Amino acid sequence: MAWRGWLALLLTAWLQPAIADPAEELIEAARRQIGVTLHYDSGYRVLAFPGGDVPRERGVCTDVLIRAYRLAFGRDLQVLVHRDMKRAFGAYPQLWGLKHPDRNIDHRRVPNLAAFFKRHGQTLPVSAAAADYRPGDLVTWRLPAGVPHIGIVSDRRIDGTPAVIHNIGRGTREEDTLFAFTVTGHYRYLPPWPERGG
Repeated sequence: MAWRGWLALLLTAWLQPAIADPAEELIEAARRQIGVTLHYDSGYRVLAFPGGDVPRERGVCTDVLIRAYRLAFGRDLQVLVHRDMKRAFGAYPQLWGLKHPDRNIDHRRVPNLAAFFKRHGQTLPVSAAAADYRPGDLVTWRLPAGVPHIGIVSDRRIDGTPAVIHNIGRGTREEDTLFAFTVTGHYRYLPPWPERGG
């Protein structure tokens, strides 16, 4: 019966401790993708809505964030970005010649996620100092070929620099790449959610 499912969900939520550190929850949710998401696949796919996802063994850099926010907080960036683009389509980059939002792909595009985090999270300074990047922060880069990229700052450090959890072509990994490319954006999107948040 349906009520048993709801009861199990409520009991699980009640028995679990409150999130002590949302950044840790986000990082752990991203880290769980290491060894699972093994391939980079940027192909367009028709996705379920809400909760749509490509097969878990593949994805792109944005899928690391999408899966982490769903797992850690139940926040569905597919839904949040789609709703925000329906409200304010002109506030998002017009790079793909679309006349209206596409819930299959919009949330999987780095410039759209950057626009969403600017609108609903905290925009932080881009810096060359490792100390300015906290665990759970989101960073965007411009790769040498001009392609945008995004990742989550880890709580682990490599030679004093925070590692990043991302998928840059070889599946989800935790690597020393914070300053390997040109940083173009720095954001924070963690609970408690801002009043204007999705």
